[in-house]
Amino acid sequence: MNQQRLLRDESDAIFSLPDREDADSWDALLWQSWQSFTQGEQPPALRQSILHSWQRSQQYGIDPHRFIYTAPPASELTTILENNAELILVARSIMENLLAYNPDGHINLTDAQGVTLHFCGADLTPVGSILREEVLGTNCTARCLIEQRLVYVLSGENWKFDLRKRRRQCAAAPVRDDSGLLVGVLTLTATPENFNAHTLGTVQAAAEAVGQQLMLRRLLAEQQSILETLNEGVIVCDKQGRIKTLNRYARQIFSGLDPHDTPIDALLQPQGGSLLTMPFCNDLELQFRPEGLDPLSCLISLMPAPDGGRVLSLRENQRIRAITRRVMGVNASYTFEMIRGHSPPLQQAIHKARVSSRTDSTVLLSGESGTGKELFAQAIHNASPRQHEAFIALNCGAIPRDLVQSELFGYADGAFTGSRRGGSAGKFELADGGTLFLDEIGEMPLEAQTSLLRVLQESEVLRIGAAQPVKVNVRIIVATHCNLPEAVERNAFRRDLYYRLNVISLEIPPLRDRREDIPELVNIFIQALCTRLKRIPPVVAPDAMACLQSWTWPGNVRELENVIERVVNLSEGLEITRADLPESLQKVSINEVAGDMPSSLHNLERMHILQIVSEQQGNLRQSAQLLGISRTALYNKLNAWKIDYRAFRKNEPESLRRPE
Repeated sequence: MNQQRLLRDESDAIFSLPDREDADSWDALLWQSWQSFTQGEQPPALRQSILHSWQRSQQYGIDPHRFIYTAPPASELTTILENNAELILVARSIMENLLAYNPDGHINLTDAQGVTLHFCGADLTPVGSILREEVLGTNCTARCLIEQRLVYVLSGENWKFDLRKRRRQCAAAPVRDDSGLLVGVLTLTATPENFNAHTLGTVQAAAEAVGQQLMLRRLLAEQQSILETLNEGVIVCDKQGRIKTLNRYARQIFSGLDPHDTPIDALLQPQGGSLLTMPFCNDLELQFRPEGLDPLSCLISLMPAPDGGRVLSLRENQRIRAITRRVMGVNASYTFEMIRGHSPPLQQAIHKARVSSRTDSTVLLSGESGTGKELFAQAIHNASPRQHEAFIALNCGAIPRDLVQSELFGYADGAFTGSRRGGSAGKFELADGGTLFLDEIGEMPLEAQTSLLRVLQESEVLRIGAAQPVKVNVRIIVATHCNLPEAVERNAFRRDLYYRLNVISLEIPPLRDRREDIPELVNIFIQALCTRLKRIPPVVAPDAMACLQSWTWPGNVRELENVIERVVNLSEGLEITRADLPESLQKVSINEVAGDMPSSLHNLERMHILQIVSEQQGNLRQSAQLLGISRTALYNKLNAWKIDYRAFRKNEPESLRRPE
C-alpha cells in the first residue's frame, strides 16, 4: 500500500480514502504514527493538519485514555437550543435525508461553539455534548470548527482511544449564514465500508443546503416584515382566488374575516366586477361590501402574481383623505379665546356660538363681509367633539356654477371629459368625521342646493357619475352675508333647504355696532404687524383713534386690519396722527364719538416717554431724570410695552439689540 496516498489532504484535487479491505492496514499505519508521536518522533504516515491537532491536544493536557462527554449547565443549554431553534428546524429534515444514504451512520449538528444541537441515526453524541478541540481533543467536528472547511477524520486519527475503538470515519462541513459567517457544523459518522470520497461530497452538499435554507427563510422573513410594516393592505391569491398572503393592514381593514378556502370575490364582494377578471390597474377606486361589515371604499392596485394569481394592494379612502387633509393643512386654527372684543353684542354672539358647539346641529352664520364668520366657524369646530378631525372650508361664491357639485360631492372615474383618472373625492368626503364650512351659501346654484339637501337628509354622498352612494358623517356650518329669507321669497334659494340649515342661527355684529372694541383691535393689529416687521410699535394719537372709531367700516374688521397695515407701513415716526389716515377717514366727523379717555391718556403717556427716550438715544438714566421717575419704573414701562430701549441707540450693533 502506498503511504503517500494517506498523506494527501482532503483539499488536494486527487485523494483517496481506505477501502473496506484496507481499513485494517490504515489503522495499523495510524497506530504506528501514534507510537512515534508519543515517543517524540516524526510520525511515518500522518497528515500535517492531524499532527498539529495532536500537538494542540497534548498541550491542552487532554487524557486520551479517559473519555466522557461534557455539556454546559442545563439552563445555559436551554438558552443555546432556543437561540438556535431556526437552525435546528431547517437542518432536521436535511439530516434525515442524508441519513437515508447512510442507514448505519450518525449525523450530528453543532453550533459555532461546538455544542451538539441535534443528531439522528446511531446514538453516539448526546445533545449538549461539547466537541471543541480543547475539551475533547482531535475529532472531526473540532477540526472543522478550526479550519472552517470540509474535513474528514479517520478513526485512528482521533485523540481519544474510545473514539478510535468505534472504528468509524467522520466527515464534517461548515454551515454558513447569508453573510458567510459559520453558524454550525454538520458531521457524518459512518462505517468504513460506507465512507468514501463521495460521502464527503454529500456532507458538503447537505451543509450548503442548510445554509441556503437559512438564507431563504431570512429573505422570506424580511419580505414578510416589509409587508407587515406597509401602510397599505396587501392580499395575494392564486389563480382560483384562494388567499395565500394577507398582511397586517389588510387584516385590520377586513377585521373578523376568515379567508380559509373562500374565494377572494366571495369574501370581499367588490362592487362592479371580479378581482380575478378585471384588468390590471393602479389607483382605481373600488367599494367592497363584505358580509357582516360596513361598506368600505378603497383605492386599489391590481397586479399579476408569478403563479397566475393576483396581488391586490389597497388603501382606505378615509385614510387617504386624512393624509390629504394633513398635507393641505385643512384644519381650524382659531378659538373663541382669539376673538377680541368686549362689547355686549360680540359677547352675546360668542356665548351663543359656544353653546352651539356642544351639538352636531347645523349652524347658520349671518353677517356682513369681514365680520369674522369663518373665525366663528373655526372656533365652533375647535370647541366641539370634532375638534381633532378635519375642518374643510369652501366658498360657494368663488367656484364656477358648473363645478360646484363636483367640488362638493366629487365625481367617479370617467364621469366627464377631462375628469381625473380614478375619480376624485368631494369636500364632503374630505370632511368625513369633521366639519364642513360652506361660506356664501346664498351663492350656491339651485341644482346644487337640491343635492345638498339630500346629503343633509340621508347623510350620504353620490358622486357625479357614480352608482353607489358613500356614507358620510359631517357637521355643517354655513355662512352668508345676504338675506336668505328674502332670497327664498325670490325663489333664488330653496325654502326647504333654508329651514334645514337654519337650525341654530347666529348674527355676527358689524364693527360699527361695537365701536368700543376698535382701540383694542387697532393695538392688536399694530403689535402683530410691528413684530413681523421688527419695528417699534407706534402709538395712535387721540384724534386718529377718534376718526377710526367714528368710521362706519363697511368692510368691518377686515377693512380695519387693512387700513392699519397701510398706515403702519407708510408712517415714519412713533405716532400715528389723523394726517396719517386715509383721506376718507380724515374727513369723518368725530363730534358724536365718545373717545376712550383711559386709552387716550395711556397713549399720551406712552408717546411722551418714547419721545424723551428717543431724544436721549436710549439712555435710561438721563431719560428717567427728565421724566421725574425712577430708572426701574421707566424700564418696567418699556418692558410692558415690549420696547427695547437699545433700539434708540444710534451706533449699537443690531446683533446686540433685544428683539421686540
